[in-house]
Amino acid sequence: MNLSGSKVLVAGASGFLGGHFAKKLKDLGADVVGTTFSRAAPYPVPGVKYVTADLTRAEDCAAVCEGCDYIFMCAANTAGAAVMKATPLAHVTPNVLMNTLMLEAAHRAKVKRYLFISSGAAYPATGEVPAKEEDMFAAEPEDVYYAVAWMKRYAEILCRTYAEKIKDPMPVTVVRPSNVYGPQDKFDPAKSHVTAALIRRVAERENPMVIWGTGNDIRDLIYIDDFIDGTMAAFSNDSPFYAVNIAFGEGISVRELLIKIIEVDCFNDAKYSFDVSKPSTTPIRLLDHSKAKADLRFQAKTSLASGIKMALEWYRANLLGTWR
Repeated sequence: MNLSGSKVLVAGASGFLGGHFAKKLKDLGADVVGTTFSRAAPYPVPGVKYVTADLTRAEDCAAVCEGCDYIFMCAANTAGAAVMKATPLAHVTPNVLMNTLMLEAAHRAKVKRYLFISSGAAYPATGEVPAKEEDMFAAEPEDVYYAVAWMKRYAEILCRTYAEKIKDPMPVTVVRPSNVYGPQDKFDPAKSHVTAALIRRVAERENPMVIWGTGNDIRDLIYIDDFIDGTMAAFSNDSPFYAVNIAFGEGISVRELLIKIIEVDCFNDAKYSFDVSKPSTTPIRLLDHSKAKADLRFQAKTSLASGIKMALEWYRANLLGTWR
């Protein structure tokens, strides 16, 4: 897909994924507009036009979608395991509003294609068998993700409705990522997910470290550059509605991940323990990436050690000492 000269909106351009998409699209020659809300873009991309918008308001959605050729919907209200456990409905209302109003505004603006970032957490439990795309609605989501998962599922149903079930349909790509990590991730202790949190704690030389949960939870981790490349390949697929997992294709436990980060950063005297009384999420979540390999010829290229090294280097150069 040639995006050079196209007007592309990145909703949520101040966030981790949105910031990287804004840079990628600008590098591809697109005329990029990025929305921000509660904070300015912390790492602004030269040449991107940033506008403040409240995407829970229909008029703001209409204004930012007007005249756009393509939309990348990266705006979302997110947080880690502790917030989801304490306030499981915290992410439901704002995200339902944003997803519903942005789809409506994009359709009215006659955009050529719309990207929605879904979540691997919306899948039902599949145990050690990686979840395939067709598993999404096969059973109830896991209790720990129940509210957030159904919010994502409802958004996917809306995406398919706009793509296939109405007059003047709007093509939509839905990407279901595994756990994305890398530079510019959410490293704030109050908001970070497990990979960013462990990278921060090792870089800061926190010693000893007490890690929430058993350490046995297993996740698939994909480096941000690989995720962006996989998503761009999916966005180029011309199916009216296209949903696909973008994942690395291998699982690693939290304990193994911590040991790998310690090893990569040569933190030889690190001490750590696991607090099983603290909340974790689901014991294992893996995504099948065979559809992306077959349809898109996509395979993540960045090894875990290389990705961790680049994330640590970026953190040290930009954020070291911020939360001491």
